[in-house]
Amino acid sequence: MAIPLAVAWLKSKPSQRKWAYFAVGVLPFTISALNLDASLISWPAWSGYAKGLIITLLDSLALALVIVSRAPARRLPFLALLIAYLVAAGLSMGFSTVPMSTSFYVFQLMRVVILFMAVASFAGQTGALRWLAMGLATGAIFQVVVTIDQKFSGAAQAAGTMGHQNLLGLMLHCVTLPLLAFLLAGERRKIFMLGVLAALVAVAFGASRGAVGFVGIGMAILFFLSIVRKPTAHKWKMAGLAVLALAVVTPVVIASFGDRYELRPDSEGSNEERISFEAAAKAMWSDHPMGVGANQYILIANVSGYSERAGVIWNFESRSAPVHNMYLLIAAETGWPGLITFVMLIIWSILRGLAFAFGNRTDPRGEIVLGASVAILVLALHGLYEWVFVTFYAQYVFAISLGIIAGIIRQVEREKMTRKQPPRRSARQGAAQPVRDDRSAPAAEGISAAG
Repeated sequence: MAIPLAVAWLKSKPSQRKWAYFAVGVLPFTISALNLDASLISWPAWSGYAKGLIITLLDSLALALVIVSRAPARRLPFLALLIAYLVAAGLSMGFSTVPMSTSFYVFQLMRVVILFMAVASFAGQTGALRWLAMGLATGAIFQVVVTIDQKFSGAAQAAGTMGHQNLLGLMLHCVTLPLLAFLLAGERRKIFMLGVLAALVAVAFGASRGAVGFVGIGMAILFFLSIVRKPTAHKWKMAGLAVLALAVVTPVVIASFGDRYELRPDSEGSNEERISFEAAAKAMWSDHPMGVGANQYILIANVSGYSERAGVIWNFESRSAPVHNMYLLIAAETGWPGLITFVMLIIWSILRGLAFAFGNRTDPRGEIVLGASVAILVLALHGLYEWVFVTFYAQYVFAISLGIIAGIIRQVEREKMTRKQPPRRSARQGAAQPVRDDRSAPAAEGISAAG
């Protein structure tokens, strides 16, 4: 019911669309807490990560944004690869023992494609992007408030409202790095600084080794590439502030890890368990090169004995979790088609984003693309040690980062095409008139070239 209401609102009050952009940023971090979803089909006891045909308020809003946009799919980078991965997941239904459960993941990917198109439809406008970024910052602030409450209530690893600290940490990569890119581009709003600090503190309270390590790696990569792209005094100042922020957060990280290992001394042995998981996934992939079906790993690993033969510990937590490697999980479930299309999507989005950023050194939008590209790079690296990317929460923030890159690239390409078009003569006046394309008109509310 929200879809026609949102469409009517967006069409009748275009000046209020900024709140829709803000909502796109904040909703991934508040949906679970506010229960803003519904299941057309619900399998709550299913062992996989997709437990039904689920739609959320963010899906409704994203679809409405696509509907009111003009040609949202035209010349959109990455759309073909994203659809190719969706098709590969759909193909795995033919090899699934429970095809309906596999369809749940296919439906989830359809929602991701819609969100990607929605973000790309307005990402070319810097003013709209600013509202999206403020939504992301607000989402991080909301999560840090929850994690602080959990931490002081005795939790060894605070997970916010996302259910697990690893998921929250991975999602916050797509907040910390894009917001930091806005700051490097010259953004002065305090909510951006507060959002970065909130994301870092939330990750620290989560005490996830991967999240803590990779957010640090991502920040270092972003600062290095940004300064190489275009060194400025402002960026060196921001680098100093980042070091100061990390110095403030470091004691929190140390204390959180101390609590984790004190309350869960078995955490140090998780590396051996990861090796067993990976052995099971590799054996499954070897036996099923076309995959066992998306959303099927846990079922097949237990029923077909892969976990037992690989030496995965016999307890509920271990036997109900997928392999802690998103590439092996995708390979085992969707086979070579799924793995190849997914890896191509990740690699091409990173390379295309970096090429744009360094090919447009004087354009502040290149800084934003750089931040989103580094966020996807960090997701790709973190995925070597984590599986939660396949959940729709993580795929939401991935779609947002991907949409930012695609939308800005398409907008700049449209602007270049418009400038190249020769002026045309008016039929009435016989005078030369510039060719105008509303879709390629730059936003009035942009970041200036000087930042």
